[in-house]
Amino acid sequence: MIAVWLAGVLLASSGASPNIERLGTPTVQQAPASPDPAVELEDVVVTGRPLDTMIRNFVSEVAEPNRRRGLARWDNRVCVGVVNLRPDAAQYIADRVSTVAGDLGIDVGQPGCTPNVLVVATTDGGALAEALVEERPRAFRLGGSGMDRGGDALEDFVETDRPVRWWQVSFPVDSDSGQRAVRIPGECVGSCDDVTDFAPVIRVTGISRLRSQIIDRLSRTVVIVDVDQVQGLSALQLADYIAMVSLAQINPDADTSGYASILNVFDDPDGSTSLTSWDLAFLGGLYAAKRTAAAQIARRGEIVDAIHREHGRLRGDQSGDDAGVQD
Repeated sequence: MIAVWLAGVLLASSGASPNIERLGTPTVQQAPASPDPAVELEDVVVTGRPLDTMIRNFVSEVAEPNRRRGLARWDNRVCVGVVNLRPDAAQYIADRVSTVAGDLGIDVGQPGCTPNVLVVATTDGGALAEALVEERPRAFRLGGSGMDRGGDALEDFVETDRPVRWWQVSFPVDSDSGQRAVRIPGECVGSCDDVTDFAPVIRVTGISRLRSQIIDRLSRTVVIVDVDQVQGLSALQLADYIAMVSLAQINPDADTSGYASILNVFDDPDGSTSLTSWDLAFLGGLYAAKRTAAAQIARRGEIVDAIHREHGRLRGDQSGDDAGVQD
């Protein structure tokens, strides 16, 4: 399996294991004061913009589906693997990401499962990313339409200096059967003597111009953590950031400074101690939406509507339990 191979290569390529003990007792960095405070997820925000507009703007800024595809999510089992960290630190991150996934209704693999969410710590994220892409480019770009974010994004994955970088592979699938709806180059079924052996056959259960039974499913996520750049974070902050970028397709260049989000944690470590209401409403809406609208704009509308409902649920939980979700 590619994930197993990646785990072995990552362990061999990243050099000596970092002293991850520093993650447990971080020195919180001070961020520069912002003239516009981050907006909490409320019914009416102080700027006067309605909640619907705020949600749509947040989704537009944060979500980054593959080219010409809808937003993908995990519809199959998720197995989280963390390598090149001290065992207790690795277990904490794996458990936390798995807990967030489980709370979203995702089936979580048991210990010993084959990782399809692989988190790797290293002291040189760029060198590791470059070595992996050069050694096994097909592990990152399978060659099929809409399976990844493209060559420019892969170049950015290698060359960026971000503390955490990630790469995801997804597939269009039949929502009824789970069968892949796109061919991987070189893949065939049967005797491979006929052209039809090289293309998936999808049984259409309903004909509609408004609905589609083809949805997008995440298949693999690789996250590389540069440990020298995350020392200002707590283990919870790092784990929740990894959960956010592993369980959804997140734009690495998103400007979320106007929102209270874990995605701001490297610019403002004091601003978000864990996943916020914005983050949880986004994830909850993504995993609650049916995503079966034929038009991509309509699919986004489904997710926005689901986030609205999730926001209401979160506020209801908070009103009954002050120990609920952080805003």
